Amino acid sequence: MIDQAVASAARRILGLVDLTNLNDDCTAADITALCKRAVTVHGSVAAVCIWPRFVAQAVAELKGSGVKVATVVNFPAGGIDTSAVVAETEAAIRDGADEIDLVMPYRAFMEGRKGFAEEQIIRVKAAIPAPAILKVILETGELKDPLLIHMASEIAVNAGADFIKTSTGKVPVNATIEAAEIMLTVIEEHRREALKDVGFKPAGGIRTVADAASYLTIADKILGANWVSASTFRFGASGLLDALIGALDGTGKTAGEGY
Repeated sequence: MIDQAVASAARRILGLVDLTNLNDDCTAADITALCKRAVTVHGSVAAVCIWPRFVAQAVAELKGSGVKVATVVNFPAGGIDTSAVVAETEAAIRDGADEIDLVMPYRAFMEGRKGFAEEQIIRVKAAIPAPAILKVILETGELKDPLLIHMASEIAVNAGADFIKTSTGKVPVNATIEAAEIMLTVIEEHRREALKDVGFKPAGGIRTVADAASYLTIADKILGANWVSASTFRFGASGLLDALIGALDGTGKTAGEGY
């Protein structure tokens, strides 16, 4: 039996999902399966998010579907070799990536090298021609301190991020409501002052409709009920899609493994 309230939430969430496979043992066959899952009878996800080596394959397999191809750079460690990160970005763009998810050098940032972190984001952004976009991963579970999360959000937005993203999904603490509130508040302040929308992407540990809906609730509260769309809000998840389809089908399936 379909729970209409849960199904309504699932319907809203489905088109916001960046369906993700960033497993270390990911294969070309896994990418084919992921791309097939990205288009469902209930609609398509917003994007797939995959390792750079699979970008060209995913672009070919998703051609004409409307599903974007996102990839990660400087992932997951957030290193400090900016030239290498720029080269990685340029290669992904050549392969057809629509979206780049950059791990900011958060350890350098935590050590006080804020200007270095800002410069890396600026240089990566410069390597991404429109309409491709840049999402900056702050790794909020490692930053921990609300003041650091706020400052990292400000730096990323001012350096040109099109989205700010909580996490890689590769550390013990990933997306949290507390970090989301801080990041969405920075987005709201920037929007009010600069009249430019920057998007938000929680990632890591979001596996149920209720998990995802809690983030939409806070986004609606801070930015208004009409703000959320695929151009401003994404969920980074692998297991969430199973829960969404279960809610829409009325099968009650739970989410699978994965971040």
